[in-house]
Amino acid sequence: MAMDPHAQVPTQLISHFSSGWIELWDSDQTHFWDRGKPSPALIDWLESQPEVLPLHPNRKLTALVPGCGKGYDVVMLALHGIDVYGLELSRKGVEISEAYAKAELARPSSYNFAIENETGPLTSVIGNAKFLEGDFFKTNWEKRVAIDGFQGFDLIYDYTFLCALLPEMRMDWGRRMSELLSPDGVLVCLEFPLHKDLKLPGPPWGVKGVYWNILSQGGDGIIDEETASEEGQLQGKFKRMTYFKPARMYENGKGTDMFSVWKLRR
Repeated sequence: MAMDPHAQVPTQLISHFSSGWIELWDSDQTHFWDRGKPSPALIDWLESQPEVLPLHPNRKLTALVPGCGKGYDVVMLALHGIDVYGLELSRKGVEISEAYAKAELARPSSYNFAIENETGPLTSVIGNAKFLEGDFFKTNWEKRVAIDGFQGFDLIYDYTFLCALLPEMRMDWGRRMSELLSPDGVLVCLEFPLHKDLKLPGPPWGVKGVYWNILSQGGDGIIDEETASEEGQLQGKFKRMTYFKPARMYENGKGTDMFSVWKLRR
């Protein structure tokens, strides 16, 4: 779920964390994370580097967006021919996402495509957008993933889902990502916020160096500015395939967000 690092009520966000995000959905306080459109960085990457994605001639690719918010990225990925599952803790969040998807898939907005492709979908094959109510860290929702011979998702997208979690949950986040990704799939992360001091409370918690520590080094993700380093042994389950600063991104992360793509180590 995307959140504003410059929000004027950080203590309110922190106090709500213990009782869950569901209360924020139910009280219509989604402005804390709602960006109003899909990620421009994800769109540009998806349309420019399709060769990074696995190939399945006999079926569409599958994707998961945990903490999908109102479903913007789920719908955008579906418009690019991918069968997508959005996961949310809140029943109300799922209902809002389903209503958005129904309207947007019927008449897509131009913001779902790269600037040069704003006239419409690049493919005539539109994927399905499905939303599930469930806890990312539990497995019961996986039974509702209707994919024959399911061996994991071909693409998982993380945008400010990790930074919304308590730091002590980060190792489990990495473990679940490795369980849910297909053997040749890609974990795509728009890393945010990178400018925030790691010692400051959240959400959002600062994540500079955290993705690398969890995914490449096999650490618990609880680091500080002094210990964060890309040196040392790489004992994590993931290998970073690419890492760059996107040309387009949300205003709140402009100039600081980084885009990383990961695959499971063979």
